[in-house]
Amino acid sequence: MAQGGNLPNRHTAPKPYLDSAHPVGIAHRGFSRDGLENSLTAFHAARELGFAYLETDINTTSDGVAVVFHDATLDRTTDGRGAISELPFEQVRAARIGGREPIATLDEFIEALPGARFNIDVKDSGSVAPLVRAIEHYGLHDRVCVASFSERRRRKVLAGLSRPVASSPGQSLMAAYFLLSPWLPGALVRRLMRSVDVLQIPVAHKGLRLVTAASVGRAHRLGLKVHVWTINEPARMEELLDLGVDGVMTDRADLLAGVMRGRGWQP
Repeated sequence: MAQGGNLPNRHTAPKPYLDSAHPVGIAHRGFSRDGLENSLTAFHAARELGFAYLETDINTTSDGVAVVFHDATLDRTTDGRGAISELPFEQVRAARIGGREPIATLDEFIEALPGARFNIDVKDSGSVAPLVRAIEHYGLHDRVCVASFSERRRRKVLAGLSRPVASSPGQSLMAAYFLLSPWLPGALVRRLMRSVDVLQIPVAHKGLRLVTAASVGRAHRLGLKVHVWTINEPARMEELLDLGVDGVMTDRADLLAGVMRGRGWQP
């Protein structure tokens, strides 16, 4: 496979969000053993374990308030019911994660965690404009990675920003990358992925192993970093770090912190 071309290898000069001397640990929805995912309590717990990188999701209420929450509905993790996009913020605010913790707004999340780096998954179309406003208002361009399963939503966020941010591709572009990158010249793949800095992927999808020594090496040659989700077993964390991945996303920030410190790294 030809990897030539005149485009620079971005892996040698990553965006500030991705600039790390060693692989990074990413706390998936913060850290809680008590069902308090995506609460400020969970994010503070991850920070106390040493994590600089925090992954979260945003949905937006019927009256335009972006909240830090994974699901489209309140039902699974709170004592409330209903679709967030169909409820006013006042009603969403009354729900409690795990029956205990309030749902934070995007602004509250950012303001509560100074210095943290945020991996934000845009879950609905209503969250595009609030995320753009937040990145611009708080100057988060160097501290944020924009992700979404929807390539359209991801691109709309990037198009609304005054300067570039790190970004991971949506499902359609990710599928195109894995289908085409083994066969196309590197310059063409780089052009295809020109708005992408990091592949955030599971180890496997529908029986296809996505994370191998070959796939990690190919991504690095193309100037892309590789973050793997969601890894909760220390043995698998060790295996992936041995393969050379650039980041591990986990629900078990406590276990990943131990693995990383065992290698002489901070999570």
